[in-house]
Amino acid sequence: MTHFNTQLKDNPLKTRSDYVQALLDLVKPVYDLMQAEHKLGRVRLGDSGSVYDEPRREIEGFLRTLWGIAPLCSTEERAKQYADYFTPATEGIVAGCDPDSPFYWGELTDYDQLFVEMGSLATMLILTKPFFFDQLAFKDQQNIYHWLDQINQHKIPKTNWLFFRVLVNTFFEQAQLADVTTLIDNDLQALDGYYLDDGWYFDGYRNQIDYYIPFAMQYYGVLYTVLAANKDEAHVDKFVNRAILFSKTFKDWFAKNGTAVPFGRSQTYRFAQSAFWAASAFAKLPVSATEQAEGKYLLAANMHQWFKLPIFTSDNLLSVGYGYPNLVFAEGYNAPGSPYWAFKNFIILALPDDDPFWQVKASAPNFPAKIVNPYSRMLLVHGDHDEELQVFTAGQHSHEHAHGEDKYEKYVYSTTFGFSVKKGNVLPKQGAYDNTLAVSEGETDFKTAFGYKDFAIHDDYVYSQWQPWHDVTIDNFTIPVYPWHIRIHVIQTARTLNLLEGSFSTLSDGQALPTTNPQQAFYTSSAGSVGVISLTPELTATLSEPEPNTNVFFPKTVLPLLTGTVTPGKHVLISAYLGDAHQQDTTIDNVSVDITSNIAHIVIGNHRLDVVLTELSE
Repeated sequence: MTHFNTQLKDNPLKTRSDYVQALLDLVKPVYDLMQAEHKLGRVRLGDSGSVYDEPRREIEGFLRTLWGIAPLCSTEERAKQYADYFTPATEGIVAGCDPDSPFYWGELTDYDQLFVEMGSLATMLILTKPFFFDQLAFKDQQNIYHWLDQINQHKIPKTNWLFFRVLVNTFFEQAQLADVTTLIDNDLQALDGYYLDDGWYFDGYRNQIDYYIPFAMQYYGVLYTVLAANKDEAHVDKFVNRAILFSKTFKDWFAKNGTAVPFGRSQTYRFAQSAFWAASAFAKLPVSATEQAEGKYLLAANMHQWFKLPIFTSDNLLSVGYGYPNLVFAEGYNAPGSPYWAFKNFIILALPDDDPFWQVKASAPNFPAKIVNPYSRMLLVHGDHDEELQVFTAGQHSHEHAHGEDKYEKYVYSTTFGFSVKKGNVLPKQGAYDNTLAVSEGETDFKTAFGYKDFAIHDDYVYSQWQPWHDVTIDNFTIPVYPWHIRIHVIQTARTLNLLEGSFSTLSDGQALPTTNPQQAFYTSSAGSVGVISLTPELTATLSEPEPNTNVFFPKTVLPLLTGTVTPGKHVLISAYLGDAHQQDTTIDNVSVDITSNIAHIVIGNHRLDVVLTELSE
């Protein structure tokens, strides 16, 4: 694939100047386009749609750049140095809030998308207040106040959106525009209701724990500790302590090479995956020197990994997608300007040039080989010398957004092989059924899990129970033995079912590994080796080619797939799946699994493992 904005690939991301240059390389194409369009406070970055209208899409594209422009221009000297960006940014704000301007951002409604964009605007106004807002004419100040105050007059979702209102009202306090203490207190108390423990929140929905915890719930809480004028000291202490606790386990979502596990919604925000580490540095969280070095490492390594991927359009704009431009994967709220949410990483540019952070020597964390995160309902397994992370999960559920079943409810997610989303569920190739079980009563219209009846995350395996129909129950046991994992399905069905079950998808630039066993299929590519072995006779193996643009990393893939049929009754299906990252010379081990009572006896090559499956009954 063609790479654009190639200079970013060579940026070492060590000094403040490096991060400034990265931001300028990213934002210049946006501001050049805005200038060419002769617009203030809005920019048309593309023609794809979203659940909100075109004017809001254009305004979003502008306002999201403020996550970078605000810290870049956080002193008067810096604002003058980067006047090519500060001037159009501030002129856009003034025009956007002026009801008499042709570029006015408008009157808002309940649940308006532009309430989200108020977070970056409020942050900009706070960081630049002495030399921007304070210098404005009274009329312009009042225009900004009245436009922002709409968030206090309308309904917003009781999720991380509450933090946008907190940030707006924090600015009102700083500028002495209104008495909003009660409003802030009420929102902070509501947000406390989403806190679990050990630094982990949920974002309004208990069964949905994703990157909105680090780049939203934690990020804004940490931001509040720095930006608030009349700080609620009790909440400052809470946010600081929660962030410190969170950092100890959130780092497990990354591999040593900086790749974070692709999981959940809003993946098009890309390197916002590491925004929490930037906010932590900005807030000077009182962590150990080792933890500070690890946070700096993960921030830079994650951004490095992204800058190596073809994530830009031919106009050097960030694209909607993940590892490449991809609208198939997007949610309804992903507009052309949405990816600039990733500019939240640049909050570290608000640090002084001589801040000690810039002298910290980054160092990679030591990752646990296998660890349970009970809050995100994950069993995380690091392998390949920590260069690969596989996350086994059950019990997550997103009821509202596109591809929720694929983004939250597959058996395993990988930093190397990613995961795939459906283009359709009529034909097997449309479903791209990697790391999931799909069932149908015919040859078409396959179902995958969308909501589990029961689940449990154990130290050695993950259990889930799924009922695709009222008279079909499927108990699933997934046992990681890196680079393999074992799946055991206990199916009790009153119907004849056709089954499809996939291993990991991989890039289709390699070759099949030879085998004469119809219950085995393996493929090796430049990304690594993947495969499947059926250990029970009901299923046979094949190499399938899913529809293009279904995998988050690879535009065209090969997927080892099991297929077969079960008749009414009880069936125990056992299979082994290989996801060997970065390995192209894989030797296929002998694999066997025997079950005695509720104990799975697993042999893979010379490795033997006995796992007690608590939920397995005779």
